[in-house]
Amino acid sequence: MIRWSLTKSTPVAETPRSWIFKVEQNGRNLAALKILKPVVAEEEGRGSRLLQWYGGDGAATVFDIHESTIFMEWLDGGTLGDPVRAGRDDEGTIAIATVVAKLHQPRDPAPADLQPLRERFQPLFDTDVRAWPHTARDLYARASGIALRLFDRPTAQIPLHGDLHHDNIHSSDRGWLAIDPKGVLGDPSYDLANVFINPLRANNMAADPHRIASRADILSQRLDYPRKRLLGWAAAHAALSACWDLADGQPITGILAVLPNLLSAYDQA
Repeated sequence: MIRWSLTKSTPVAETPRSWIFKVEQNGRNLAALKILKPVVAEEEGRGSRLLQWYGGDGAATVFDIHESTIFMEWLDGGTLGDPVRAGRDDEGTIAIATVVAKLHQPRDPAPADLQPLRERFQPLFDTDVRAWPHTARDLYARASGIALRLFDRPTAQIPLHGDLHHDNIHSSDRGWLAIDPKGVLGDPSYDLANVFINPLRANNMAADPHRIASRADILSQRLDYPRKRLLGWAAAHAALSACWDLADGQPITGILAVLPNLLSAYDQA
């Protein structure tokens, strides 16, 4: 509080990864304090430094970081998931493309401690296929094969948000802004992968082949990223997310509704 001349602090949320406070600076300016929990300090700290590196361009502004505490812009608008769940998916996809175009602009120097994308995918390759439901093991095999082919054909390596989806993008008076990056280094197309299995509580939309095709078309056209590569990363990431969920004892029903259609779209691209 003293370090940043904060005059009021109100607890807002506690997540498995952090505590969030709304604060006032000098009795008038609203901001946020995010205090990282020790168990995730390395990953979340890496993401916070990437968020600071974005400089507020397409992302929430980080004013300062001190140890495990991030002093940043307060965003009280809704998430992009809200209009998309209300049926405005194309509008949401266009907004995501606009945000990503800003995040992917070259900036020097790049953060030094980003996680290589290949390392992030290691849980996919390490998973025992028998952990998957018997009827879905062919999906795991196909998605893993696509991931390996993508890594065998590398493209430019840039800083990536790593967890970009509708509910990690908030409205503000500056437009749509991303929050909570993971801090990854890899193929630019990967940053769109999570879009295809989101937003939360909208599995039917994500699994719709027409929605998959429309999302791929919009993102490819607006960002000039190869459509097939976007769909390949989407399928590979869906399988990786399923492996994370299985390791945590969580159901993968939602992902299994989406993955076959992502693989089909990839095959047809």
